[in-house]
Amino acid sequence: MLRTLCIRDFVIVDSIELEFSAGFSVLTGETGAGKSILIDALTLALGGRADASVVREGAAKADISADFGVGAAARAWLA
Repeated sequence: MLRTLCIRDFVIVDSIELEFSAGFSVLTGETGAGKSILIDALTLALGGRADASVVREGAAKADISADFGVGAAARAWLA
């Protein structure tokens, strides 16, 4: 389960840390609010490729990290 998504200097995002709880999470917002930017950031955290155009203007680099938690059932299955 995705627990946190941290984004810094990515496209138009200066800095944001999102925390997710167990259950169903929904991203909603008006057109241009940044929903796709969050999905793109998660894609990169999972190994997607990017180029320098995703670095926020004026920043040297973008940082994206995601923290995942593994439940007991998944942990047992992976063992």
